Amino acid sequence: MDKIIMKNMVFYGYHGVLEEEKKLGQKFFIDAILFLPLKKAGETDNLNFSVNYGAVYEMIKDIVINQRLNLLEGLAEFICQEVFSSFPAIEKIVLKVKKPEAPVEGIFDYFGVEIERYKEKNE
Repeated sequence: MDKIIMKNMVFYGYHGVLEEEKKLGQKFFIDAILFLPLKKAGETDNLNFSVNYGAVYEMIKDIVINQRLNLLEGLAEFICQEVFSSFPAIEKIVLKVKKPEAPVEGIFDYFGVEIERYKEKNE
């Protein structure tokens, strides 16, 4: 299936279980792969047959900055639900949320989650 790839979007948010994470915040890195048919968009060179990835970016940015969730799993799920409800052409999303400054003592690049969700058939 065709896809739109959005890699390494960085936003500052206040997600986490610990009170200091909720108070101080930290950076979150988001990767989103949006699956949808793009043939007609390519043939016609018309955005009406695709999805405006700038609008998807702004939605993800708004969620990461303004929502407050405990878990990366909750943040990822919320983003997927909102994207599906606002962009009906998208049939599947693979979303990765990375937390490079997780409050874990040790050396690491990041901790994160990756989820794969399909649009409900009855939508």
